[in-house]
Amino acid sequence: MRTKKLLIIIAILLMMSAAYAQETNKQKFKKLEWLVGKWIRTNPEAGQAGYETWNKVTDLKLSGKGVTLKGKETIFLEHLEFIVKGKDIFYSVLVTGEKLPTYFKLTALSANGFTCENPKHDFPKKITYQRNGQKVKATISGNGQSMDYNFVAED
Repeated sequence: MRTKKLLIIIAILLMMSAAYAQETNKQKFKKLEWLVGKWIRTNPEAGQAGYETWNKVTDLKLSGKGVTLKGKETIFLEHLEFIVKGKDIFYSVLVTGEKLPTYFKLTALSANGFTCENPKHDFPKKITYQRNGQKVKATISGNGQSMDYNFVAED
């Protein structure tokens, strides 16, 4: 009887320590805050320019937009967000003309980058950002295709 109680107490303590060891969503969002600001695209197609801007809305929400310009005309616009849905963090992308956003689940996170995935989406299925100082490389990929978007922080 005493052994059974002791085993139950040990099991409870192990579960509690595992729960406390996991990063909270608030801590994860803190790791994403390096995105806040304006990022100028350094490898747009000829005759185009582009940028992303990110703002911290709350401790659990970042909001941004991706813009591609041809001269002064906006030819592509997407609204971006990092949000919490349930227990998970998602990168939400709403392209102009679409009615609903596409959600990519945050699957990897470090101090200098992240990966978000949605295997059910046609393209992309994976979005990865990797920061190196004042530079960021964003890669969208899936179905054997990959596209890189290189950015530099605006001064």
